[in-house]
Amino acid sequence: MTTLDVTLSIDIAQRINSKATDCFDNAYKAALLIEGSIYVQGFLVYTADPCIVVEYAWVELNEQIIDPTLPHLNKNADELYYFPAQRLTVKQLKAAIEEAQEDYPEDNPLPIYGAAPYEYYGEVMLGGADYTTAHTEAVAKCEELNSKVIELAEVIERLEQNFEN
Repeated sequence: MTTLDVTLSIDIAQRINSKATDCFDNAYKAALLIEGSIYVQGFLVYTADPCIVVEYAWVELNEQIIDPTLPHLNKNADELYYFPAQRLTVKQLKAAIEEAQEDYPEDNPLPIYGAAPYEYYGEVMLGGADYTTAHTEAVAKCEELNSKVIELAEVIERLEQNFEN
């Protein structure tokens, strides 16, 4: 099981001058910087009211998640859940970006969605069945977290009612 390395994430974020609004580019730069790393695209779930699922990118190295966007999230590690959909070596990542820049020079090459045909979830087009699986797992986690928030709110409400009586 992969775990988030907070210290290394912060260090890498500083070294690449990560941007709050571009996790894909941050992960790309981190992958280029960290020898042997894997660029990962998928979904991030983070606790909020309600819970939020976002398409996201990070880097993995030796069973560790390195998230160069972490400092901008204002969340603790235990409030973040990562669901990988696609993993690329640096060589694969560079090749995919080069191909995207040749085919669509006016578009940002990131994120990368793999080969067509793409599958759909909701109203958003993403790449393949792995994305659908990761998205389904992320939504399930979000629903689980939301139900815990609702249960906690109900407990608090009952306690408040007991104190009032």
